[in-house]
Amino acid sequence: MRRLILFDIDGTLLSTNGAAKRAFHRALLEVYGVTGPIATHPFDGKTDPQIARELMREAGLTDAQIDQGFDDLWRCYLRGLATELATPGHRTTVMPGVPEILNALAEYRDDAVVGLLTGNIERGAALKLGSAGLDGHFLFGAYGSDAERRDALPAIAVQRAFEHTRREFRGKDVVVIGDTPFDVTCGQGLGVCAIGVATGRYDLDSLAAAGADHVLPDLADTGAVLELLLGA
Repeated sequence: MRRLILFDIDGTLLSTNGAAKRAFHRALLEVYGVTGPIATHPFDGKTDPQIARELMREAGLTDAQIDQGFDDLWRCYLRGLATELATPGHRTTVMPGVPEILNALAEYRDDAVVGLLTGNIERGAALKLGSAGLDGHFLFGAYGSDAERRDALPAIAVQRAFEHTRREFRGKDVVVIGDTPFDVTCGQGLGVCAIGVATGRYDLDSLAAAGADHVLPDLADTGAVLELLLGA
């Protein structure tokens, strides 16, 4: 069975250990002059534009004001993120089993198309993956820079998969792997197979309650994970 396998990034593949949030904080201050309640606001499972909009609405800005600053915001954020990731002593944490499962999937190119489904804007995703040595594993991605609503991203990913492979992926042929209930639910409209991995803020029970087809503590058991991903 040929499958389209879509990985979330933050909390699923890696953690930048606060680097991205610090860059986001400084960018909001530079562009809008305020940050909103960033210290307590949950980022998990959301797109970068969604996070920025929620924070700036909390700070009292209108949607028109927020939209007007977006281009500058992403320029500032990407500059700050690159600086943070290059800081001496910075370490991006790779989640257990991630390099092994990505290397294993590379041996099954006839059975699996591997991409990204992430709330990160595209260049931010590339910077994070590069800092973890995980770039080069993904044929394409659907990003927060493509759509502000996460539930719009699976359809974008399916279309991009078709453009790359000329194959139409439907239903359980599409597998979404993520660490939040938002990852689990975003593809429900397409009937995808959702795998929840408890390497972020949410536990196994929370991911199962959101409707995950499978839940895993992490991706460390390469053989078992590979069977789930390939539908063996």
